[in-house]
Amino acid sequence: MSYGVSNLTNVYNFYMTTYAPKSSTPYDSHKKSELRSVYNSIVKLNKESPLYILDTSRSSREFAVDMKENARELRNTIASLGGLDEEELLNKKVAYSSNPDIATADFIGTLQEGDDLPSYDIEVDSLATPQVNSSKYLPNDEPVALPPDTYSFDINIDDLNYEFQFSIKPTDTNRDVQDRLARLITNANIGIRAQVVPGEDNTSYLRMESNSTGQKDGRDYIYRVSDHRTSKTSGTVDYFGLNHVTTQASNASYSVNGEARTSASNRIHLDRIYEIELTGVSSEEGETASIGLKTDVESLTENVNTLVRGFNSFLQAVAEYTDNQPKSHQLFNEMSGVARVFAKQLTSVGLNLNLDGTLEVDDETLRQSAMSEDAAEAFSPLKSFTNAVLRKSNQVSLNPMNYVNNIIVAYKNPGKNFASPYITSAYSGMMFNSYC
Repeated sequence: MSYGVSNLTNVYNFYMTTYAPKSSTPYDSHKKSELRSVYNSIVKLNKESPLYILDTSRSSREFAVDMKENARELRNTIASLGGLDEEELLNKKVAYSSNPDIATADFIGTLQEGDDLPSYDIEVDSLATPQVNSSKYLPNDEPVALPPDTYSFDINIDDLNYEFQFSIKPTDTNRDVQDRLARLITNANIGIRAQVVPGEDNTSYLRMESNSTGQKDGRDYIYRVSDHRTSKTSGTVDYFGLNHVTTQASNASYSVNGEARTSASNRIHLDRIYEIELTGVSSEEGETASIGLKTDVESLTENVNTLVRGFNSFLQAVAEYTDNQPKSHQLFNEMSGVARVFAKQLTSVGLNLNLDGTLEVDDETLRQSAMSEDAAEAFSPLKSFTNAVLRKSNQVSLNPMNYVNNIIVAYKNPGKNFASPYITSAYSGMMFNSYC
């Protein structure tokens, strides 16, 4: 298979989408000063670093990328709780929805003391839907009625054209080729998922669905499939019916405080204050979801629960590698050790340390601490803990190779070395060597 994008641009995405969390947040964009700070940290880190023989095995590459991305995910979780400044940590206001079956809400605005933010009532008439193509029903066990050859077809999506090439052998059945096409299209990560759906009487068809929804720029389609101008033999689009659209993409239709609106996506913004996810259709006329802000105590409680979920998720990701990555134990102990240092103070505000290193929230103790007169002082250790976790996640993200089972060859002569700022990114070079 080949498609019209450079292999190099897909290398990192391949590992990240296969072995690591999938998220993109505002905290993934950075100022020049922040990027300069990261570079300077890499230079400083490597100036006295010993020389290694790198473990270039596939499992080590997967581990390095997974740890880097999980560390980034944890950092973004902490940043989303009010910012990366200690004074603002855990102070993020939290939105509520009175009817999550219709819409959920996140607060994305800023709030100054004394501000009175508006509330909204949302009624949903229809959700934005993806485009679905369904091919012809074909007998599973019958040979493909196309001569053996190398075939190709094109998919145009988001103004980009991707070409897919594959071979048909004399022994291939319809189901064999359908399975092959489903893997090719889905694994290409171009924004379309494909699967083979069984039918009656030992038949099946190929179902293709876009990840995106709605009609953009006035178009009534999201993607198109054709083989009129493809580079190899054509004929598979007509034979399998790959261009048969069974469900056209449609926009969401909803109203905010009685004002009718439409959107190509089910994720919308309201006045740069709330990010809304439309989740369902109002079951009857007039059924709405009220959107507003939770109280300070409720916001703090939810922020702490979010922090604990992020912390536990990171530890669980590390624990998955204990069987094949010996130094994963070191990373697990270092991160769980941060919680052990603050264990007594955390328990006093409702965060209990489990034997496996994870944290568990006692919601009643947490609420009582948040409502007490000395709440600011009581939660000071929690902010210190959060800052310590943030520093550790930054270290892991900066140099995940530190936790791969590498062999030290020689130590550098202290104080008489040149900076070598690219050693921490050695894992990316290993991925390119393997992928290309």
